Amino acid sequence: MSGYYAKRVLSAVITILLISSLTFIMMHAVPGGPFTRERPVPDEILKTLNEKYNLDASYFEQYVDYMKGLLTFDLGPSYSKVGTSVNDLVVSGFPVSAKIGLMASALIIALGIPVGIISALKQNKPIDYLVMFLATVGVTVPSFVMATLIIYFFAGKLGWIPSFGVTDWRGYIGPVLALSGYSLSFVARLTRSSMLEVLQQDYIRTARANGIHEFKVIAKHAVKNAMIPVVTYVGPMVASILTGSFVIEKIFALPGLGRHFIESITNRDYTTIMGMTIIYAVLYIVMIFIVDVAYGFIDPRIKLGKGKA
Repeated sequence: MSGYYAKRVLSAVITILLISSLTFIMMHAVPGGPFTRERPVPDEILKTLNEKYNLDASYFEQYVDYMKGLLTFDLGPSYSKVGTSVNDLVVSGFPVSAKIGLMASALIIALGIPVGIISALKQNKPIDYLVMFLATVGVTVPSFVMATLIIYFFAGKLGWIPSFGVTDWRGYIGPVLALSGYSLSFVARLTRSSMLEVLQQDYIRTARANGIHEFKVIAKHAVKNAMIPVVTYVGPMVASILTGSFVIEKIFALPGLGRHFIESITNRDYTTIMGMTIIYAVLYIVMIFIVDVAYGFIDPRIKLGKGKA
């Protein structure tokens, strides 16, 4: 088992280095530079800026400097925000995105899975039709439409929540609901379909034929085995939500990572783009690792590091 974890850590480090290198190459392959504007900057000023940020060095020297900084957790300066480092942007933006992301993830798991289970157990009954109708609406309605509706009704008409900012607990309600709408609906549908498939398996019929209590059949055998595809989806979803959503953060005026990421793209802020990409990659890899470990607890037949299930 320790060998498996060592291989995964080594694989994660190599993956992050490859992602960092590819991001660096792609950023420098794009025509123009971080100080290229519609209104041309005088050559002398452009030269001074390039010298200040070491952009006049060769690509290889810039790459080596960046990777050295990465190894010491120094993501470099922001090219678009004078006097601000990428680390500062992460420190200021990640808590906002993470707090909203954690609340949204908790809501998705706590509500989506039970609703999907109930819908499967009540297949072709009114509650099943109602759940599937709401889930279909939730999947098809874009998050920015949902955010706009939340602001219009709950902030504008009813005045229950603020229309922007997170100065108190009510400020989190709108972003969390808008951010979790799609994934909550998807998890409910995925749980329902997975449960229906498991309930048709022979071992469920055998358990029922042996007189095992229905609650035990559902809780111990059906739900547990139905969770594998759900866990597979939830892991990367959490990484995506934790790093923020530009649309939601823009609509609710939240200073999170998503807004910094999009602003860095429009401003050609190379170091910020690479920093945000690496953070997302790290979170994604960590969540994939947690999902792999969770497989072993859900289904003991899946043995980590054995090379086969």
